[in-house]
Amino acid sequence: MEFLVQVDVARVFELPAAEREDVIRREQERGRALLADGVIRHFWTVVGKRANVGVWVAADAAELHGILSDLPIWPWADIEVTPLITHHLAAEAE
Repeated sequence: MEFLVQVDVARVFELPAAEREDVIRREQERGRALLADGVIRHFWTVVGKRANVGVWVAADAAELHGILSDLPIWPWADIEVTPLITHHLAAEAE
């Protein structure tokens, strides 16, 4: 199942520098692993914000919640998730 995941990470920048740098380093490592594993299928930075948006893949909402809540940045992130299904026009084209 695919999900549109919007993540605002602005609150992590309220942390003391050393703690913030550690969280960001661990988050980048985790993000690379999720990209390599195909969990994050598409990924973009939102221009002008400390935010990103991506298409994530999980078996269901419960699995995605587990993945997201395991992110190092989870306590400081504002995350919005929208489940996606294939549009009928795209399905016809396949």
